[in-house]
Amino acid sequence: MRIRGSAPILGAWRGIAVVSACLMLANCSSSGLTSRVDPKYGVSSSPRVVELGDPVPKGGGTYRVGKPYMVGGQVYVPEENVNYRQEGLASWYGDDFHGRLTANGEVFDMTSLSAAHPTLPMPCYARVTNLSNGKSLIVRVNDRGPYHGNRVMDVSSRAAELLDFKSSGVARVRVEYVGRAPLEGSDDRLLMATLRTGVPAPAPSLVRVASA
Repeated sequence: MRIRGSAPILGAWRGIAVVSACLMLANCSSSGLTSRVDPKYGVSSSPRVVELGDPVPKGGGTYRVGKPYMVGGQVYVPEENVNYRQEGLASWYGDDFHGRLTANGEVFDMTSLSAAHPTLPMPCYARVTNLSNGKSLIVRVNDRGPYHGNRVMDVSSRAAELLDFKSSGVARVRVEYVGRAPLEGSDDRLLMATLRTGVPAPAPSLVRVASA
């Protein structure tokens, strides 16, 4: 599927909190306010709590790892693996999901530097490197997904712009776990400062120290 005919979305429905944990599941490919259940993946969307054009609150979620869960016949095992490093395809998501609750209870903002991942803890920081152009960026993982093909991550519309693959819809990337992210406030300025080309994006803590 594609957002506005350009960016492939998860192949189905975004965001499942941890199924066994009774969280409201995050996102669907409908831009309406009602939740729908995807017949293939069996997960529903979260409600839209912020309309397009309205300010999106930052933070406000909870720290979650979660138990193993199944989507589309595949079992996913969330864990905090400090050595996590994987290559595959990344896609992006935008206004169809903007303003909806994420899997850890935050609100998705397509202009923030956030991402969805099937198993990483939430919220956490992950380094995403576009292997075709060497651009590297730290993003905030606060949602579950994608569940399609060999995609390893979905990033926000803004993150796809900075990594320079929004127009193509997908990119081959390397995803690396960096560490836990704070629950409160906005970290967009800090994450924006991690953007690099040709070298790995630095951990946010290093950027924070350099700024000080």
